[in-house]
Amino acid sequence: MKGNEAIAEAAIQAGCRYFFGYPITPQNEIPAYMAKRLPQVGGTFIQAESEISAINMVYGAAGAGARVMTSSSSPGISLKQEGISYIAGAELPCLIVNIVRGGPGLGGIQPAQSDYFQAVKGGGHGDYRLVVLAPSTIQEVVDLVQEGFDIADRYRNPVMILGDGMLGQMMEPVEFGKRKPAELPPKEWATAGWKGDRPRAVINSLFIDPQALEDHVKKIYKKYKAIRINETRAECFNCEDAEIIVAAYGTTARIVRSVIEIASKEGIKVGLIRPITLWPFPAETIRSWAEKDHVKAVLTVEMSMGQMAEDVTLAVGGRKPSLFYGRTGGMVPAPLEILAEIKKIREGALK
Repeated sequence: MKGNEAIAEAAIQAGCRYFFGYPITPQNEIPAYMAKRLPQVGGTFIQAESEISAINMVYGAAGAGARVMTSSSSPGISLKQEGISYIAGAELPCLIVNIVRGGPGLGGIQPAQSDYFQAVKGGGHGDYRLVVLAPSTIQEVVDLVQEGFDIADRYRNPVMILGDGMLGQMMEPVEFGKRKPAELPPKEWATAGWKGDRPRAVINSLFIDPQALEDHVKKIYKKYKAIRINETRAECFNCEDAEIIVAAYGTTARIVRSVIEIASKEGIKVGLIRPITLWPFPAETIRSWAEKDHVKAVLTVEMSMGQMAEDVTLAVGGRKPSLFYGRTGGMVPAPLEILAEIKKIREGALK
C-alpha cells in the first residue's frame, strides 16, 4: 500500500470511526481514502471548511469518547495548534498525522523533517506535550498508527504520527491484524450522555484560578513522567563496535542503513540509533552509547537545518563530539553525501 493509504486503513482497523480534515499536499490520500472507507464501516468523514474547524471537530468527538483522527501537512498543522493545545489541556485522546513538507512558509511539497521542533517542543501555547511517533517503513506506519490510538486512550493525550512526504507516497507490502487490541480502561470521563447513574462528565481546559491551573498542569506532568518511563523507544543497529554512531529517524534512517552497508565494505564501522518516539526522546539510549570507548563521535542526519540534532547534542552531553549533517527545503540527503561526512569525522577523530 501507499503510505498515506496505509495510515488511513490502519486507523480504521484500530477502531477509528471519525475523521475531520482539510486537503493539503502531500497527505491528501489520507482524507481521500477516509472519505471512501469510513461510510463503509459506519463511520463519519467530514471535510471541514478549514484546519481550525477540523481540529475543533476532533476535540468534540474525542470528548464524547470516540476514536478520532485528523491529518495534515506542515502549514495545516500550524493552523491546528491552538486546538491541539486545547485537546492536550482537556486531556483528550486523539491521533494527529503530520506528513511533513518543506518550509518555512508555504515552502514546497517535497519531503522534509523540519517540523520536529513544532511536534516535540509543543508547537501551541502552554505547558503540554504530544506523544510523537516516527515510523520509517510502511509496515511500521501501520503498527504505530494502531498503537498510537492505544497510547492516546491509555494516557488521555493526543498522539502525533510524524512522517514525511516520501513516507506518505512510497509503496511497500503491509500486513494488518498483527496487533492484539490493548486492554484499556472504560472512558468514564467522556461526555457520552448522563442518566443520573454516574457523576457528570465535564470536559474543560479553562481554569480561572491560577492555583487550580497550576495544579492541573502539575497533574498532567505526572502523566508525562509516566509516558517517559513506559513509552520511550529507539532502535539501535550495528552499534556494538561502531566508531561513528549516526542518529536519524524516519525516511532518513533508511538512507543511513544504506550508508552503513557501503561503509562496512570500506572497513568503516558505522552504527545507527533511530528514535521511534521523538517525544519522549530516547536520550538515555544515546547517552549510553556515547559513553562507549569505541565510539569516537555522534552524527545527526536529518532533513532539516538541525532540529533533532539539538536534542542529540544534549543527550551526548559533551562525552563525544556531536555533529550534524542535513539537507532541507525538500532536498533528500544521498548515501554518498552522508558517507563523505562520516569519513571526514572519522579522519579527524583518529588523528
